Amino acid sequence: MLLEELREYSGRLDLAPPMYQKSPIKWLIDLDAAGNMDNFVSTTAGQELKKDRGKAFIAPHIGRSSGIRAKLLADTGEYVLGLAREKDKQARVEECHQAFVKQVRACAMATNEQTVKAVLKFLERRNPSTLRLPDGFNAADNLTFRVDGVLPIHLKSVQDYWAAVAAGGKEIDAQSTKDLLECLICGYLRKPVKRHQFKIKHIPGGQPSGMALISANVPAFESYGLEASLIAPTCQDCGERFTKAANALIEDESTHITVGPLVYVFWTKEEQAFSVATLLSRPESDEVRALINSIFSGTRGATKIETTPFYATAFSASGGRVVVRDWLETTIAGAKANLARWFTLQSIIGEWGEPEAPPFPIRGYLRKESKQWVEGLAECIVPRIKQRRNVQDVNPNVPKVLLRMALKGGSLPMWLLSQAVNRNRGEQGITRSRAAMIKMVLLSQNSDFILEESMVKLDPDRKDPAYLCGRLLAVLEAIQREAIPGAKATITDRFFGTASSAPASVFGRLIRGSQPHLGKLRKDRRGAYEALEKRLEEIQVGLPSFPKTLTLEEQGLFGLGYYHQRAADRACANVHKQAKEQEQ
Repeated sequence: MLLEELREYSGRLDLAPPMYQKSPIKWLIDLDAAGNMDNFVSTTAGQELKKDRGKAFIAPHIGRSSGIRAKLLADTGEYVLGLAREKDKQARVEECHQAFVKQVRACAMATNEQTVKAVLKFLERRNPSTLRLPDGFNAADNLTFRVDGVLPIHLKSVQDYWAAVAAGGKEIDAQSTKDLLECLICGYLRKPVKRHQFKIKHIPGGQPSGMALISANVPAFESYGLEASLIAPTCQDCGERFTKAANALIEDESTHITVGPLVYVFWTKEEQAFSVATLLSRPESDEVRALINSIFSGTRGATKIETTPFYATAFSASGGRVVVRDWLETTIAGAKANLARWFTLQSIIGEWGEPEAPPFPIRGYLRKESKQWVEGLAECIVPRIKQRRNVQDVNPNVPKVLLRMALKGGSLPMWLLSQAVNRNRGEQGITRSRAAMIKMVLLSQNSDFILEESMVKLDPDRKDPAYLCGRLLAVLEAIQREAIPGAKATITDRFFGTASSAPASVFGRLIRGSQPHLGKLRKDRRGAYEALEKRLEEIQVGLPSFPKTLTLEEQGLFGLGYYHQRAADRACANVHKQAKEQEQ
């Protein structure tokens, strides 16, 4: 199904001709109609940088590893001019060059193109000792030819010739079925490709030259005597099309998201303006609010059923091969409804009590306007190093389950809650992103959407002992901060882990330790004392005794209680500060 849908998607793309792909070409060799060289022309726009490989051209392509296989009319300096990068490799490079000349000669005979014949004349008269090479030339650079202003590689006859030759020869006689197999994509009897000429690129941790999606490189992967790509037989056209489609999706920012070692790609059966990748990677409050309202407002426009199929798949790298980590199929209507639920589940008050706190992206990014880092959900459970969490440290299963829930619905696994709780204990505190993660795991277990809209902010009516213990720790911390302004370490920095797992072992001591602080506030800051004393009493009324231990879910509730109470306290402090400033 995946390969079939990718091949179908390729029909909507402006693809390069068969057996052609975009390749950087640094030098054009200008020739006249007689094959005389005029000059080398750089395509780097005057920027002679070593890492600049030149302008990208649609050029002939063929897969090769260690063997000698020449591309038609456009290749490296070793193939085109027979110039070796290393002196001891000159003999092999000469073989490469002869293979290139042979390819051009065959093309000239088959197409009868005058520009190709001019290139052939130049190659046959080639004299490396008299060749005037430009400054900065490297034999590893790609070159091609331009004859009287025409690029032979862009001629239709040359493209048709290369499509037939590079694909393994002309079409097999329909009466001969000796070497034919049914293509698993198009279903026709075709000559199967033993090794795909095109590779999927830009997958984190993968080979820069690209990797194969279908490959058996050791006997353990082979079956029924079939090897290499023949284990899942596809014809040349289908193999090239699904690979180019995958590459196009990965290259377009609106159709892919890269999170750690995974790259997720999205597309629809028909052309649509809806971009899941943009919404998940750079969510804006207005866009998210509009999405949620369109799904749950019940208006006429919102109830229009969008049955267009929607697809998503996740790729990762494993050696020289592409691994399909996930495959998802739904409709645009289903994806939008699940995304609305996704953003509703993650909604939580800001750290300073902001009611309209921004939604979370799937992975962090830097806001260009404010130069502020926005932490993503995927990396919130990995350690922070130098004030930043590295998304590359994320387990591949984390973005996988997050994105599957965002698009397909369902619930998040409890092991995700375990990782969030462990990170809270490791850092002796909780961030807004982790509070949102915990909230999502807990509420996604329940299918009642009314419950999914809860736990956004402090809930004074919630009587769960774990939630109240979290609130209590936040209030005790606030008492300490008010009594000792500028304290470098607080009770949370020392006791969050113990308080969140075994409350009874630590809260008695913490409450006793808060009494001297309250006494000091009673003398110096009566208003702060009364407000904090009232909060303590309200919480302790629901806590006749402290739990000895807390389960995993209860530790999650503890973290939410602490976060909610601290955000509410900060919001109250801001309101009080603004009131005092207005009085002055």
